[in-house]
Amino acid sequence: MSMTTDIVILAAGQGSRMKSALPKVLHPIAGKPMVQHVLDRARAIQAANMHLVIGHGAEQLRTALQHESLSFSLQAEQLGTGHAVTQALPNIDTAGVTLILYGDVPLTRTETMERLITAARKGHLGLLTVHLNDPTGYGRIVRNEVNDVVAIVEQKDANAAQLAITEVNTGIMAVPSQRLAEWLPRLSSENAQGEYYLTDIIAMASEEGVQIEAQHPYCEEEVQGVNNRLQQAALERWYQSQLANELMLAGATLADPNRIDIRGSVSVSGDVFIDINAVFEGEVVLGKGVIIEPNCVIKNCAIGDHTHIKANSHLEDAEIAAQCDIGPFARIRPGTRLADGAKVGNFVETKKAQIGKGSKVNHLSYIGDATIGENTNIGAGTITCNYDGVNKSLTEIGDNAFIGSNTALVAPVKVGNGATVGAGSTITKSIDDDQLAVARGKQRNLSDWQRPVKKS
Repeated sequence: MSMTTDIVILAAGQGSRMKSALPKVLHPIAGKPMVQHVLDRARAIQAANMHLVIGHGAEQLRTALQHESLSFSLQAEQLGTGHAVTQALPNIDTAGVTLILYGDVPLTRTETMERLITAARKGHLGLLTVHLNDPTGYGRIVRNEVNDVVAIVEQKDANAAQLAITEVNTGIMAVPSQRLAEWLPRLSSENAQGEYYLTDIIAMASEEGVQIEAQHPYCEEEVQGVNNRLQQAALERWYQSQLANELMLAGATLADPNRIDIRGSVSVSGDVFIDINAVFEGEVVLGKGVIIEPNCVIKNCAIGDHTHIKANSHLEDAEIAAQCDIGPFARIRPGTRLADGAKVGNFVETKKAQIGKGSKVNHLSYIGDATIGENTNIGAGTITCNYDGVNKSLTEIGDNAFIGSNTALVAPVKVGNGATVGAGSTITKSIDDDQLAVARGKQRNLSDWQRPVKKS
């Protein structure tokens, strides 16, 4: 029978230095709340039970994380990290091991967590430490003459020799749960902060002969906490640089790796080119040879091979096939599907629109709740009038149709294959295959009229 793993994430702090009404752990890195990063990485550990200790902004956290399967423990008073973990103790299986993480330390790798858990399963205390050039503010790792970890001393309680130590505590650790249940009630608040430090269990472990197994992160940023918006911005930039590196290694050329933002996941095939200031949200898939020009925002889209997205275009929840041409300044809204070789040009907006193979909507048009066949041309300024103030209705246009400029198509309406609509028409009745429809006021040219003059 495998040993139970409980994961306790501490997220009760106010985060006053963020100067925000939003709980600190809900502030985002790469478009996702910091605590969600922690949860997602911890979820990769098989069969782990998740516990979140909440305090300040508790209801906001419950609401934000209502989709998660986890237990909440309320820390009504913030009396230190040891006190926080104690709130979760009743929900922990003491026959297993407990991993302790922090909601404002978002980028700890799953592999690092697993190394600590492995140590705890051997009966050791797995402790994550890191060497810093400037350890100011961190608890120092104190070792004995044979280099075993024997204690952690907080900055405010440290003497001069201890302050010179550069190996510091990250706060992240894994402990046999039975030991945790024994040690937490013995914590004391007799220290400079008047708090119950979780770190004091290190000395207890040392005194009782429990081996303290120090592990180190892959890099310093993996254990970087966020206490203010400066630190948030610095961690965001570092994380974005890692995502940019992954894209380039996967075959994408980035015009400037420092000017791309990924707030979700992007997968690429070879020979993708991404120009500056592209923002990707949700799940984005880019096929071979895709070109994305500057200042585009792409959210939850699959984009086919050799499609060209021109500058300042915005795409969301859309399926774009191969060799399409989009923009500049196009807005592709949810439910849009472009077939191979379709073209959506400048200042065109689409919504719930299926645009067939080789069809073109080149300029200044709105196409919503519509299906357009193959090789059809939609003239500039065409509008599908899909909303009557209460209901949305469908416009259907067949293959090889030609819609003249400045046409209003009042849905529900059908335009047949090969049909033509004269420019400036307002179409309220369906048009059969190959018919010409002209629906506009009759033009009159008057010779005996008087041009207006300015009144004196």
